[in-house]
Amino acid sequence: MQSIFDRIEYLIEQKGITKKSFCEQLNISSGHFGDWKRKKSTPGTHHLIRIAEFFHVSLDWLILGKSTVDGVREEGEAYFSAQMRQLSCQSEELLPKEQEFIKEYIAFTRYRRQKQDEENS
Repeated sequence: MQSIFDRIEYLIEQKGITKKSFCEQLNISSGHFGDWKRKKSTPGTHHLIRIAEFFHVSLDWLILGKSTVDGVREEGEAYFSAQMRQLSCQSEELLPKEQEFIKEYIAFTRYRRQKQDEENS
C-alpha cells in the first residue's frame, strides 16, 4: 500500500464497513474523503489520530506504512522507549516540554474516551 489513503481504504475493507459509514462514524465529510482519494490533500493530524484509534493501528503504520519499532509496545506509555524515555517514532530527542505535552495529550485522550464510554453506557 503506497499512500495513507490506500491504508485507510484497506482498513475500511478489513472492518467490513462502507466508506459512507466510516465517514459518518468519524465525522469526516465526504468532500475531505474524496480529496484524500484524489490526492488533493491528506488527512490532518486530528483525523489521523482518530482513524488510528478507530482501527487500533499505530500512527507509524497509518502514515508511513511501517510496522512498530522494536521495543515499543502499543498500549499506555507504549509510544515511549523504555530505555530512552523519548518518543520512539521520532529520530531526534524531544525536549522535556514536548514530552510533557505528549503525555498530557495521551492522558486527555484517555479521559475523553472514558467520558464517551460512560455516555454510551
